[in-house]
Amino acid sequence: MNLQIGDAAQISKIISESDIYIFAGVTGDFNPVHVNEEYAKTTRFGKRIAHGMLIASLISTVIASRLPGPGSIYLGQDIKFKAPVFIGDTVTAIVTVESIDHKRGIIKLETKCKNQNQEIVIDGTAIVMVPK
Repeated sequence: MNLQIGDAAQISKIISESDIYIFAGVTGDFNPVHVNEEYAKTTRFGKRIAHGMLIASLISTVIASRLPGPGSIYLGQDIKFKAPVFIGDTVTAIVTVESIDHKRGIIKLETKCKNQNQEIVIDGTAIVMVPK
């Protein structure tokens, strides 16, 4: 394990209407706040929002592909949804090593997602088993 506390990685993605519809189809979550513009206009957000778990899945992408990378095993995730994400927003998922248990091969990660205005939309921590 060649990781150090403070190591970080990130990815960015523009959230599209297609992303929302595909996620709804895969998960079966057709909540009208995500897929029905007329309904969404009547909500506190005034327009459709992305599924929270769609945005949170970007954290998994960073863990699986960048830090610690391929072969990582997700053991747990604490998530706090702080702000909505709208179609067209650019979301950046950032993962930072918080602590390392070398004996067990387990790390604790700070996990955040920010929008294009640097507003935190998701905050949390993850526990991950690193590949040998």
